[in-house]
Amino acid sequence: MTFTSIVVSVDAGVASIVLNRPDVRNAIDKAMIDDLHRALDELAARDDVAALVLSGAGGKAFAGGADIAQLRERRSAEALQAINARLFLRVEEFPVPAIAAVTGFALGGGCELAMACDLRVAGRSAKFGQPEVGLGIIPAAGGTQRLPRLVGLGRAKELIYTGRMIDAAEAERIGLVNFVVDDDQVLARASALAAEIAKQGRAAVRLAKVALNASSRTGQDTGFLVEQVAQAVLFDSADKDARMSAFLAKRKAK
Repeated sequence: MTFTSIVVSVDAGVASIVLNRPDVRNAIDKAMIDDLHRALDELAARDDVAALVLSGAGGKAFAGGADIAQLRERRSAEALQAINARLFLRVEEFPVPAIAAVTGFALGGGCELAMACDLRVAGRSAKFGQPEVGLGIIPAAGGTQRLPRLVGLGRAKELIYTGRMIDAAEAERIGLVNFVVDDDQVLARASALAAEIAKQGRAAVRLAKVALNASSRTGQDTGFLVEQVAQAVLFDSADKDARMSAFLAKRKAK
C-alpha cells in the first residue's frame, strides 16, 4: 500500500498508520484525508487485522490540526459535506479497535482524530486542545460530541469555550487519555496494547466495539439490544467453543 501523506503497514495482526507530514506538524489536509479513506478501506477488507495504531511522524506532533489554509477557503457547502467528520466517524466505526499513539501536539482536528480512536496512549510531551473558537469556528469533526463522552459535559464546555491546551498529565486525569508514558515508549506501549487485543476473540472484540459505540451514541436501551444480539451471535461461534474448551482444559486458546 503506497500513499502520499501516510505510511501503512501490517505486522502480526496489528495495522499501523503513520501520519507523514512532519514538516507541517502532520496537518490533516485533503490529500491526507483521501489517503486515510483508502487505507481504511484496504485494512478493513483484511482478515488478518485485529487492531489499528495511528501515530504521527517526527515526534513533534500527532496531528497539529486541519490545514488552516484549506479551512479558510471552505464555505457552508464544504462544511455540510462533513469532510473531516466523515473520516473520523470511519475511524470510530472501524471494525477493530483503533489506538492513538500521541506525542507532541494533538490539536483541533488532531485531537478529534485521537478521540475517534477507541484508546489513547500519550507521551509526556503530548498537548491536547480544541482551539477552534479562536479561529471563529467550532470543533465540528466530532469534537462537541466525543469530548463530553470522554471528560464530561462541564469539562468539555470549559475546554471548547476557552480553547485551552492541556498537557498529558491533565489529559489522563480527566479521562481524555488511557495511558501516559515517556515519549520514546509511546509506540511500544500502543503496540503492546494492540497485541494484547489481537490475542482475544476476534469476533468478540469486534462485536463488543459495536455494542459500546451503540451505547455511547444512542443510549442505554439501544445499547442493551445490540449487546444481546451480539452475544447471541457469539454464543454460536466456533471461536467461543474453542476458547471456553481451552479454559476448562487449563490450556491456552489458539
